[in-house]
Amino acid sequence: MSTTTIALGISLTLVIGLVAGLGVLSLFFGVFEWVFGRPKLTFLKPSEFEAGFAFSFHWNAAKEPAKINNLEVRLFNPNGNPSQVQIKKSFDPESESFSKEVDLGKRYIELLGAQGFDSGRVEIIFSSTTDGVNFSFEYPASKFKELLNAAGETLAEQVKEEDEISWDAKTAIPARSFIADTVPGKGAQLAIATNPVFETYFKNMGGGGGSAEGAADAPAQENFTVEKVWIEPGCIVCNACEDIAPKVFEVLADTCIIRPEPPLDDGLLIEEAAEACPVEVIKFTKVTA
Repeated sequence: MSTTTIALGISLTLVIGLVAGLGVLSLFFGVFEWVFGRPKLTFLKPSEFEAGFAFSFHWNAAKEPAKINNLEVRLFNPNGNPSQVQIKKSFDPESESFSKEVDLGKRYIELLGAQGFDSGRVEIIFSSTTDGVNFSFEYPASKFKELLNAAGETLAEQVKEEDEISWDAKTAIPARSFIADTVPGKGAQLAIATNPVFETYFKNMGGGGGSAEGAADAPAQENFTVEKVWIEPGCIVCNACEDIAPKVFEVLADTCIIRPEPPLDDGLLIEEAAEACPVEVIKFTKVTA
């Protein structure tokens, strides 16, 4: 066998391996986006209206900007009576994830009490009049009723719980100001100012974006010392935290750990890593005076 043939075989093997690796990587990012990036609807317990539908709706407003102002509930009940019910309600536009209770009136009571309801299907649609964007959730009617009955938290209770978390001065549970996302031609990226891919975006937003001019305009944040930092179960080994604070976090094959004797005097850096975590498993407490 000639040297040329051997070299050609090796090159072909490397090319096939590269193509296969890129395919697996693309599949991984696709699954990641499907699990963590897709819109989510959570049922809450109505408390304000007799025919109220209470919910929390979350979507990636950075990737799909829209002013959501319509809720539509549809029943498809071909074997029952009535065979179809459609209810549409408008509300003040919401440009990011929100929670709300909407009064759907007597037709909603008619929908839930329809003959043969359990064999039908229910579709929930959130849409924007101005942006032409809509998000749809479809359930077997029996599952829809089960989710309604299982809802144990009212809108007021959810808001109170979120307020208590937000004002806990000692335990920091940061809001996610940036997320892991997919950039065309770049794959999964972190939408943070220190990422060159998003430099122009953050510069236009008035943030630092890596530029001295933007940094000068941004309000200064006082640094702080962290008392304790830890990783809760659920790490997906995305490497975001280690990329931001490599002296504090170490990503292993199947999880992330805190390095021995990590420097805890740069609380802003640890907070940035916690906010960058797409599954929010990084927690920390601040040193109190």
